[in-house]
Amino acid sequence: MKTSTVEDRTAGLRQLGSHWLLPAIVTAGALIAWEALVRFFDVPIYLLPTPSEIAFKIYADHATLLSQAVPTVLAILAGFAVAIGVGVPAATLMVYSVGFRRAIYPILLTAQVLPKVALAPLFIVWFGFGSLPKVLMTFLISFFPVVVDTLTGLNSVRPESLMLIRSMGGNRWQSFWKIRLPGALPSMFGGFKVAITFAVVGTIVAEFVGSDNGLGYILVLARGNLDTVTVFAAITSLIVIGFVLYFMVDFAERLLVRGRSHKRRDELAPGL
Repeated sequence: MKTSTVEDRTAGLRQLGSHWLLPAIVTAGALIAWEALVRFFDVPIYLLPTPSEIAFKIYADHATLLSQAVPTVLAILAGFAVAIGVGVPAATLMVYSVGFRRAIYPILLTAQVLPKVALAPLFIVWFGFGSLPKVLMTFLISFFPVVVDTLTGLNSVRPESLMLIRSMGGNRWQSFWKIRLPGALPSMFGGFKVAITFAVVGTIVAEFVGSDNGLGYILVLARGNLDTVTVFAAITSLIVIGFVLYFMVDFAERLLVRGRSHKRRDELAPGL
């Protein structure tokens, strides 16, 4: 029993080291090299600041960066939520209706290949400044991966499973809830992870084109003033936001997908 506990702890430490320690060491090494090279070659601050200067700027202006990050994060979450709220039902309808799929899929492809930056000025003209253009741009950029991965997951169900539940008297709703949706969750969350990263890009694109707040607005002002340190501080804030949102989706996947699979395994083999 003690041997098993020691082995479990050792395996846990190894997993922790491979997941977090090694990336942390590589990142720290890259930052140290960046700092050393910029100082050695005496690179002007307006071209490339050092990580220490960027960190000091973030510390000094943390209140401003935090206040401007709020509208950016809200637009990201709103656009991402709308993409899921529209994309998942649309993919479900495409599974059950061939006519709807044939009618809507060319529109989806057109919306995907269309340069979203070209639409941003139109959104400003149509809807003015504020949150709505940012939410719409975020929705358009993050919508396609949600639909495609959800459609792929819903269509990947084994026909034998559908035949089994139908032979037991199950209807379409029961087959969807019991078979299609659980089987599609891994693929759906794969699309959600891609979509949340696209959502960050969509919001920043909208804030670049026309906005009076947000981290994208800070980037535009800093670029105009050749304040490269503030530009890197805002970019760092966006990177942190992107990581946090990505791992939030990953955590939800662990709860819904992996937790469900573990529960199912325990039900099938309670003695293991």
